[in-house]
Amino acid sequence: MMDIQYLDALVVGAGFGGIYQLKKLLDQNLAVKVIDIADDVGGTWYWNRYPGAMSDTESFLYRYSWDLENLKTYLWGRHYMQGPEVLAYLQHVVKRHNLRQYFQFQTELTKAQWNESESLWVVEVSTGQIFKSKYLVTALGLLSRQNLPNIPGIKCFKGAIHHTARWPEGLDLTGKRVGVIGNGSTGVQVIISVAKIAKQLVSFQRTPHYSVPSGHREVRPEYRKDVNERYQGIWEKAKNSMLTFGFEESTKPMSSSSEEERECIFEEAWQMGGSFRFMFGTFCDVSYDEAANKAAADFIRRKIHGIVNNPEKARKLSPTDYYARRPLCDSGYYESFNRDNVDLVDLKETRIIEITPTGVRTRGGKVHELDVIVFATGFDAVDGNYTRLAIRGRDGLNLKDHWSEVGPISYLGISMPSFPNMFMILGPNGPFTNLPPTIETQVEFISDLIETAENSGPLDGNASNSHVNTDASAQIASTRPKYTVTIEATPQAEEDWTDLS
Repeated sequence: MMDIQYLDALVVGAGFGGIYQLKKLLDQNLAVKVIDIADDVGGTWYWNRYPGAMSDTESFLYRYSWDLENLKTYLWGRHYMQGPEVLAYLQHVVKRHNLRQYFQFQTELTKAQWNESESLWVVEVSTGQIFKSKYLVTALGLLSRQNLPNIPGIKCFKGAIHHTARWPEGLDLTGKRVGVIGNGSTGVQVIISVAKIAKQLVSFQRTPHYSVPSGHREVRPEYRKDVNERYQGIWEKAKNSMLTFGFEESTKPMSSSSEEERECIFEEAWQMGGSFRFMFGTFCDVSYDEAANKAAADFIRRKIHGIVNNPEKARKLSPTDYYARRPLCDSGYYESFNRDNVDLVDLKETRIIEITPTGVRTRGGKVHELDVIVFATGFDAVDGNYTRLAIRGRDGLNLKDHWSEVGPISYLGISMPSFPNMFMILGPNGPFTNLPPTIETQVEFISDLIETAENSGPLDGNASNSHVNTDASAQIASTRPKYTVTIEATPQAEEDWTDLS
């Protein structure tokens, strides 16, 4: 007999978004389940356990705001959370609020189809179960679908190959010859960590990135006491800012300062640390005015040449394009290249030809002999987690087809026309911010929509005879509305938001 479970809401993904969405909907007395392909909660932080993994948001804001007591009592000893600390925090929240019973792990969504006649989502998963749910909420995250480049010879390598998004527990690189391919945020963190223990580390760099110090250091007791006393105000201010990173965003254009003043402002931000603070807390126009952008870029390039002893390495590490990608911060990236065991290959000058059984061959014939190759090559980000899934909305419209001509678009990064009662947390076309506060805002928006629908009367007299047969939901089955109000963005709303964003 086919195993069918009826739910009010099915949430896909057990990271920051999925955990909070679960709690919000449970608080509304709905029957909810969260599924995730992983073995435990954590989302991005479950998978990305590579050495050096760290948030680029300061610790006091890289968490949930809605539990003030926990904000004041949960320990964090440094200004930035390391990967294992973030994972432990999320596990702690699940335990504190008794949420684990509502999760089902090692379960992958394989197909989701909107059933018009029942006004339900019919969701098939890898375990063979079928869920029928009034609401489908995808909390897939921005950074979970790994991107592994197809380099000739990759299957011939006799050493070990690892992607940072699938890091094996207990892997020790001490005394190894390690090649790191990729130097974005993840690559920077891996290089800093592995350079300290590897026999040799070779960074294969395609594009140099601008990076500033993170300001990562121990938290003084008086600092933590001050944060605790101001926590409610801190969150209110952060949520009413553009980026929600907890610093005061500049309203001052660079042109209003003299060259000497400009240098002092950049230097102060450099010493304080924080990538978003450097880009958005110095001058308001660094991200969009060419002259201001060039001034910031020139400052960072001068710092690189002042830190890196080898002029040729400094040249390769210095970006030449706009300071326009996601701003990075680090705790000793450029200093790592002063180590005798760290080398740098510029792939635009000397590209990779193939991977051999013993290492990486670059143009000119040189083989870099390696024991381990680490791919820090990022993710099929934002929409990649969606387009690989078979999600079909009204009239069988495939989500991938919906985006095939115009690209991944949505309304608010949350909803799309023709996909009723489906909501995305951090979907395409969402805001560019510190993620936990944005996740909270989107979860609360989605929850309010669902609550409005649940409290609305039947619009046309049609009823859906839903029945909840899961133990966790049995007690509220008899009180659930026997009709479904559908919610979806209009095409005009999606178009207007896309034009705005």
